[in-house]
Amino acid sequence: MVAFPAHEPAFEDLTARARIRDAALRMFAERGIDGATIRDIAKAAGVSAGLVRHHFGSKEALRDVCDAHALDRLMRIKEQLILDGQLGNPGFMISAHPTMLQFIQYLARSMVDGSASAAAMFDQMVDLAEKWLEEHPTFRPVDPRAYAAVLVATSMGPLMVRDQLSRALGADILSPAGHLRMTRGTIDLHSHSLLDPETAAQAHATIGQLQADLPTRAANRAAHPKESDTDDRGDPN
Repeated sequence: MVAFPAHEPAFEDLTARARIRDAALRMFAERGIDGATIRDIAKAAGVSAGLVRHHFGSKEALRDVCDAHALDRLMRIKEQLILDGQLGNPGFMISAHPTMLQFIQYLARSMVDGSASAAAMFDQMVDLAEKWLEEHPTFRPVDPRAYAAVLVATSMGPLMVRDQLSRALGADILSPAGHLRMTRGTIDLHSHSLLDPETAAQAHATIGQLQADLPTRAANRAAHPKESDTDDRGDPN
């Protein structure tokens, strides 16, 4: 894999299209897509609103480009950290950290706006996580799709409770100090299993049995709806 510099190019060295994209990405992260106007993005990028529309057509199309760029950069940094052994390189970590924070904040903000684009991006992130598991297996999950989906949700979750987590850690998790401390906790979470293999096997067996019983339970509910309602509510007396 070809290495790339963790630092973003200087803003003034970017093409107009790239400046617009990066300005939009920052504004969408801070304000959400509804709170950032084409005029504001153009001003931040040092171009005219007409040039923004010339390059991207609409704010929604610009947002799609930002989604793709953020996902691509985060995946490339992840590859360097894990596959190229940069986790043990403090210099790379210092260099990559601001970029990672920016894109993580952007992705988290996109997740909460409830748009079709946000839903599509979450699905794409799950697809990427599942592909990563296939290409770089450290273990074989029972349900790879479920594992990938929960992994993505777990990664995005801290940003959804930013205020609470920041308060618990004593520093904003989007600041260098807070994010590094949160990352340390994440490393421990992923490197130390909370369940021993025997307990996990028992839980999987129970879930497998419950899943196998679902069609029968659904059929019983359909055949005896009143009895099912009573069972759900408990004894009415």
